[in-house]
Amino acid sequence: MNTAKPRNHAFDFLCGICIIRMVSLHIMAYCGHADDDWWREVMQWTYYFMSFFFFKAGYFNKSVLGDSRQYCKDKAKRLLIPYLTTGLLGGAVYFSFLPFLIQRFHNPLEPLEWPHVWENGSFYGNSPTWFLISFFAAYILIHFLEKGRHKLFDGFSPDVSHWSSLLYFVFPFVSYWLFTLKNPLWLSLNNVFMGIFFFELGRAWSRIIGRWSQERTIHVSIALILFFIASNFVFHDASYVMSNNKFTGNVFITLINITTILCGLSGLLIATHLPRVPIINFIGEHSMVFFVSHYPMLYYYKFMHLCFGRSIFGRYDDVLILIPVIFIICAWLVPYIERIPWLSGRWPKKVESR
Repeated sequence: MNTAKPRNHAFDFLCGICIIRMVSLHIMAYCGHADDDWWREVMQWTYYFMSFFFFKAGYFNKSVLGDSRQYCKDKAKRLLIPYLTTGLLGGAVYFSFLPFLIQRFHNPLEPLEWPHVWENGSFYGNSPTWFLISFFAAYILIHFLEKGRHKLFDGFSPDVSHWSSLLYFVFPFVSYWLFTLKNPLWLSLNNVFMGIFFFELGRAWSRIIGRWSQERTIHVSIALILFFIASNFVFHDASYVMSNNKFTGNVFITLINITTILCGLSGLLIATHLPRVPIINFIGEHSMVFFVSHYPMLYYYKFMHLCFGRSIFGRYDDVLILIPVIFIICAWLVPYIERIPWLSGRWPKKVESR
C-alpha cells in the first residue's frame, strides 16, 4: 500500500509561474523590451515571485539542525556544485563566441573585468546562478544561527524559545542597510538576509495555517491578497529586486506587501487543493533544469546572430521565437540533466543498512 503523502501542487504551480516570469524577463531584456511600459507593469505586479523559492523551502522544512559537517556537505552538493558547474558551462558558451565577436566588432561588446569573479554571484554566460550561491549561503547561515539560538535559549520554556525565532524578522532591515551602503558584500550575498526572512516566513506560515481550518485559511488568504492589490495600487513604486538586492519606495510597505502576497497566494492555493496544472506544474517540478539551462541558450542565440551581423535588440519577432523554443528545449533536457547530479543537485539519498 502506498502511504506516501501526495505532492503539494500549490508550490509547484507558484514556482512554475516564477520560472516562466524569469525566463520571459531575460528574453525581454535581451531583445530590448525590458523597459516597455506594459512589461514594467507586469514586473511591478510580480516582483515577489523569486521569493517563493525561499518561502517554499521554509514552508516544508522540518529542521535545519543536525551535524554541521554533514549538513554543509549536503547543501554544497545540492546547491554549490550545480552553481559552479552550470556557471562554468554557461561561461564556456560565452567565451567560445568572444573571438568571433571581437573579430567583427573589435571589442567584446560587454565589459570583461576580473572583479566580476568575486564581486558578483554570477558567471559570464549564466548570470542567474547568483540564486544558487545565495540559497546555499542562506541555508548555511540559518543552520548556525539556529544552533546558536537553541543553545542560547536552552533551559528556557518552549514558548520563549519559540518566540525567539521572531529575531529573524529583523533580517530584511540588514539587507536594506546593505543596500544603502551600495551592497558591499562579495558574490552578491547582500540578499541573503532577505532570503532568511522569506525562509522563516514560510516556516511561520506553515505553523499558522496548520492550526487553522480550511475555511479560515481561505478567508484570511483572500483578505491578504486583496490587501496586497490595494496597497500595490496606492504604493506602486514599492518593490524589491532580489538579484541585486534593490529596494524601491518605502521599505516597510515593500515588506508588508511581500509578506501579504506570499502568504495569501500560497494559503489560498493550498487550502483550495489546487489540482496539478500540467505545463506550469511540470516547469515547477523541474525548475532547476529550466533555471540553469535557459540563459546559456539566450547567449547562444544572441551571439550566433551577432556573428552574422544581425542584432536581436528591439525585435519582438525574436521574443516570439525564443519563448516557446527555450521552454521546449528545457523540457526536453529535463530527464538528461536530472540524471547528472552535479548539474541538477539531485544526488541519490543514502539508504542506511540495518
